[in-house]
Amino acid sequence: MAAPGLIRCKDSDALAVEAAGLVIRCEQEAVRDRGRFTLVLAGGSTPEKTYGALAEPDRARAVDWSKTFVFFGDERLVPPDHAWSNFAMAHRTLLAQAPVPASHVFAVPTVGNTAAEAAAAYAETLRRFFSATANDPPPRFDLILLGLGEDGHTASLFPGSPALRGDDAWVTCSPPGTLPPPVDRVTMTYPVLNAARHVAFLVAGQGKAAALRDVFEGRASRDVRPAVGVRPEHGTVTWLVDEDAATLLCRSGFPA
Repeated sequence: MAAPGLIRCKDSDALAVEAAGLVIRCEQEAVRDRGRFTLVLAGGSTPEKTYGALAEPDRARAVDWSKTFVFFGDERLVPPDHAWSNFAMAHRTLLAQAPVPASHVFAVPTVGNTAAEAAAAYAETLRRFFSATANDPPPRFDLILLGLGEDGHTASLFPGSPALRGDDAWVTCSPPGTLPPPVDRVTMTYPVLNAARHVAFLVAGQGKAAALRDVFEGRASRDVRPAVGVRPEHGTVTWLVDEDAATLLCRSGFPA
């Protein structure tokens, strides 16, 4: 695994612009090299700003949406038009603004399913898309976007959750964490996250500073700070952080 890269941004707005540029560069590389781009979206306020920046006309025109396929790293067990839905947020800010073919968007099937059923169905969606069997290695997404919670969680991999030990599954269910909203979740697991060609963490806000420091130092276990477990073996990790989130990094010996 290559050493993680760190990009420090002035604020969350600058971070969103930088992250949108990263998505565009990854898309262009993937389409050039493999003929398509597989993108995994994250929920949260920082990714939301990124999607808005990516949907702006000049940037949206830089992406070949006809060759872009969109997935979700995690989802809350709510209807797809609910205010808590990651799909709803991504649809409002990006998918309805850019010319993304509806058939290229793969949402987690939350309606009429338990969290376990939704996880199994989404794993089957991944197998079909990547023409894989249950015994094949995890799919290799071109770019996975992730956030970081104040408790160190990423996707819906929460501290102490049984989902942290779902190494035999591509997608699993997760009970609510300690942070709102208090609903069951569906999440991709470490094997899928760690199979990616590129992973980008988007982290903004003073409240994330301690978790960001701990994950960079690597001294916490993934049971305590689950983002520590995201270590792609044959991929790259880029951390895009704003100045508020980065306030403790110089103390731990990372670039200022």
